[in-house]
Amino acid sequence: MAIDLRAFTNARVALGRAGHSLPTAELLRFQLDHARARDAVHQALDPCHLPPHVLLRSAALDRATYLRRPDLGRRLSSDSAGLLAPGEYDAALIVADGLSAVAVERHARPLLAALLPKLEGWRLPPLHVVLQGRVAIGDEIGQRLGAALVVLLIGERPGLTSPDSLGIYLTWAPRAGRTDAERNCISNVRPEGLDYALAAHKLHFLMQEARARRLSGVALKEDALLL
Repeated sequence: MAIDLRAFTNARVALGRAGHSLPTAELLRFQLDHARARDAVHQALDPCHLPPHVLLRSAALDRATYLRRPDLGRRLSSDSAGLLAPGEYDAALIVADGLSAVAVERHARPLLAALLPKLEGWRLPPLHVVLQGRVAIGDEIGQRLGAALVVLLIGERPGLTSPDSLGIYLTWAPRAGRTDAERNCISNVRPEGLDYALAAHKLHFLMQEARARRLSGVALKEDALLL
C-alpha cells in the first residue's frame, strides 16, 4: 500500500515530477513560499500587536541597515539605553522583531499569556520590545536593567514552510559578549510547531533551573516532563 508522506509533514517531499522538472503546481507553490519568506524578513514590526511595553531600538536605524549590519542589531541605540530603569529583577522579558516580524505579531502575545501566570512571585521589569534587534541585544538590556536572567522572544529566520517561527533565548547573568553556548534556545514556537502551552512549560522549567543552578547554556539541559 502506497503511503502519502505529505500527510505526515509540511516538508517538501514527494513532489512528483514533470519530465526533468517539478510539476507546475509545485513550482508555483515553491515560488509563493519563497516570496512569503522574503516578505517576512523585510516586514516591519507593528508594536500595537504586543502587550503594554517599553519600546526600544537597536543601533540599526532601518531594516536595510539591520540586514546588512548584524552587529548593529546586537546593541542598543544611545537614546534607547537611556530608557532603561535598573532594578533588582529576577528576570527580564524582551521581545525583538529579529528576522520575522510576522512571527512576533502572531505568537508573542499568546506565548506571554501562557507564561506569565507561571511567574507569580518573580520580580520582573516592564516588557521591553526592540525594533531591529538580534539575539545578543538581550544581553545588553538585561545587564543594564540589573536582571539576573533574560528571556528574549524573537522572530526566527523564515523557512519555506515556516515564515512565522518564534524563537526563545534564555541567558543567565546577561552581559555584553555572551556567546550562544551560554544560552538555551526553544525554537519553532507556533501552532504548527511547538504550541504555546508546551513552550511556556519548557521555558518556565529552564527559568527555574537557571535560577537554582545560576547558569544557562550547554550546562543546562532541558529535561522537563511533558504536560
